[in-house]
Amino acid sequence: MNKTKKWLVLGLGLSVILSGALVGCGTSSKTSTNTKVANKKTLIVATSGTLYPTSFHTSKNSKLTGFDVEVVRTVAKGLHKKVQFKELSVDGQLTAVNSGKADLAANDFGLSPARKKQYALSTVYKHSFNSLVVRDKDDSGIHSWADIKGKKAAGEAGTGYQRLAQQLGAKLVNYDNVSNDVYLKDVKNGKTDLIMNDYYLQKLALKAVPNNGLHIAKNMYFTTSDDGQGVGILMKKSNTKLKKEIDREIQKLLKDGTIKKISEKYYGADVTQKPTVHISKNFTIKSKYTGQ
Repeated sequence: MNKTKKWLVLGLGLSVILSGALVGCGTSSKTSTNTKVANKKTLIVATSGTLYPTSFHTSKNSKLTGFDVEVVRTVAKGLHKKVQFKELSVDGQLTAVNSGKADLAANDFGLSPARKKQYALSTVYKHSFNSLVVRDKDDSGIHSWADIKGKKAAGEAGTGYQRLAQQLGAKLVNYDNVSNDVYLKDVKNGKTDLIMNDYYLQKLALKAVPNNGLHIAKNMYFTTSDDGQGVGILMKKSNTKLKKEIDREIQKLLKDGTIKKISEKYYGADVTQKPTVHISKNFTIKSKYTGQ
C-alpha cells in the first residue's frame, strides 16, 4: 500500500471513530439533560396567576392558589420536590417550557395537534367542555354559531379559543394576562361581545363578579381539537423520565380521590370525570390558526 492510500484508509477509519464518538456524545447529552431535569429538587412551573379558579391570587399580596396550582404542589410533594412558580402569559408559559426556563406549565392546558409536536401532556386530571359568555340584554346578538362572524371576541393571544374565534369570523380583542373581571366588564360595556373559554371557569368567573350583566349562552357548548386529551401538566417531549414520575403520581392521586377533592374545592364539581352534557359543536382548529 502506498503512503497516499495508507493515509486515506487511516483518515477514513479515524473519521468513522470520531463520528461514532460524536453520535454517542449527542445521545449521552440528551440522556443527561433528561435525567438532570427529573432529578431537580425544585421544579420551575409556569402559570398565569390570573385564571380563576385554576391559577390566581385572592388578593394582590396573597399566595398563589388554584386548582392546577394545588395539583402541582401535591404532585411535587409526592415526588419529594419543591415548586417555584413563574407567572406569565400563555405564550410566555409555552416559550419558557420550550426554552428550558420552566420545567412545566400548569394553566388548564390541553394539547392541540400543533402543540403535540413540541410538548407532552401528563396523565389527564381534568375533563371539561367549552362555552360562550354573552350579554344578558341581547345575548350579544349571538343565537347561532354563524352569528359569531363580525363580533368582537375577548381572549389572550395564542390560545385555542382566539384561534377558533378568528376561524369563525370574529374580530379578535387580545389581552395580556389580565384577570377575569376585566374580560367580563368589557363584554358588559360592549367593548367586546363574547368570551370563549372552559365552561367551569366561566361559570365560576360569573359567580365571582356580582351584577355582571352576563350569562353563558344556552345550547352552545362545544369542544375543540385542544380538548381531545383533557387537561394536564405540560412539559417538553424530551423530559420522558420526569413525565413518567409525574404520571405515576397523578394516577395515584386520581385513584385515592385526592384530585377529586381538590376539584370539588375549586370547581364545586368532580372534573376528573368526563361530563355528561349535550355538545352542540365539535370544532377542529385549522392549522392556519394554530400558532405554537
